[in-house]
Amino acid sequence: MSDLTKLTLAQALSGLKNKKFSATELTQAFLDEMSENRHLNAYVLETPEIALHQAKVSDEKYAQGSPAPLQGIPMGIKDLFCTKGIRTTACSHILDGFIPQYESTVTQKLLDAGVSILGKLNLDEFAMGGSNETSYFGPVVNPWKANNSDANLVAGGSSGGSAAAVAAHMCLAATGTDTGGSIRQPAAFCGVTGIKPTYGRCSRYGIIAFASSLDQAGPIAQDVRDCAILLKTMCGHDEKDSTSAKMEVPDFESFLTGDIRGLKIGIPSEYRPEGLNKETAGCWDKGIEILKTRGAEIVNISLPHTKYALATYYILAPAEASSNLARYDGIRYGLRVGGNHLDELYINTRSEGFGQEVKRRIMIGTYVLSAGYYDAYYLKAQKVRRLIRQDFLDAFEKCDVILTPTSPVDAFPIGDKSMQENPINMWLNDVFTVSISLAGLPAISVPAGLSQRGLPLGLQVIGRAFDEGTVLKTAHVLENDVKFVRK
Repeated sequence: MSDLTKLTLAQALSGLKNKKFSATELTQAFLDEMSENRHLNAYVLETPEIALHQAKVSDEKYAQGSPAPLQGIPMGIKDLFCTKGIRTTACSHILDGFIPQYESTVTQKLLDAGVSILGKLNLDEFAMGGSNETSYFGPVVNPWKANNSDANLVAGGSSGGSAAAVAAHMCLAATGTDTGGSIRQPAAFCGVTGIKPTYGRCSRYGIIAFASSLDQAGPIAQDVRDCAILLKTMCGHDEKDSTSAKMEVPDFESFLTGDIRGLKIGIPSEYRPEGLNKETAGCWDKGIEILKTRGAEIVNISLPHTKYALATYYILAPAEASSNLARYDGIRYGLRVGGNHLDELYINTRSEGFGQEVKRRIMIGTYVLSAGYYDAYYLKAQKVRRLIRQDFLDAFEKCDVILTPTSPVDAFPIGDKSMQENPINMWLNDVFTVSISLAGLPAISVPAGLSQRGLPLGLQVIGRAFDEGTVLKTAHVLENDVKFVRK
């Protein structure tokens, strides 16, 4: 492994500005690392020619003394972001060969800031999954191994390719999307850092939709500072997205002061159910003690409707998915499987094009939106969602941020039968993340320790809407004092 690939994004920017190495050298180091780690299946498309050309442009910018904020930084892009002229499939067979003629707003912002694109990263098909095993291109392999075991472990989902690529030093950082935990959970499984900003902070334009009222872009990187730097570029109002918030984007890095004295940290009793994994609970207790030692005040809070969050999410998200995925019909783009008449073409294309998990969610979503069931399921779930959001509003009258585990378990083996044979077991892994998505709040996962199996465990810091600054400040202190040793 090249020493250049061990750098954080902040260190790489410093090295480029001080001419310790060139953008071309930095990019080539990551391309070499990608070649050596193809067995992890993190990338579904590599773009070395594009990356090296962009690196050459970056070297010219540095020579002229006019670099952009992220000039020369090699990044991986989750294959859910449309990239102009570069294949984008959402890791689904139904989008085979699709090459967008436009750029997503988030990736355009990164390109304008000087980023080099190394390639497109693997994900669960249409971002539907919690282990990155539903991808048409096969599962991502977690760079971590359990003690005394060679079994391949899941990288988490849906942004498993992004988390694994960052953990294995195949890019300095990556884009991710989070609908019910799809940035935070893979970040926890792979021992890296990922933040889901407030819903509306980042434009959804050009991101292939799963559930439009939940989907939100965010960065995955080595540490909190890198996430803060990236967030500054990725956020901002976009007229092309009606859900994009007209909010000023602060300098998120400036919040990383290391001082959290007087900050009130909420600890929800509902996130410590009977039977919670002892290692997960121990990691949480360690985090609480760190923040308390740093001068924060620990406050017990209640989020009483948490127990309904999973059921609510798995009604609303599939309903929106059913609507969004209706556009894939074999007519305009992607896969087309012919038939004797139009209806048969639709059936053949969608039957062959969609994987099992996507079909499952489309069927659930279509059912809850159907006549006779809309009021009983979808409408009721929307009402419960409002109550979940109100729980957080009430809690934040007593505290500034909330600390919880990110996932109830560490990474499990690829092909785990208990997950494959009963999809509800897989969905239960989202128990600590979905309520935050339903409420539209910002949350970050930071690596906070190792399980007895030697695998990463993550802690989640949740904040008020559009208060990513306090979330990052708290997570930065936690990160500094945990001193997690990354791969």
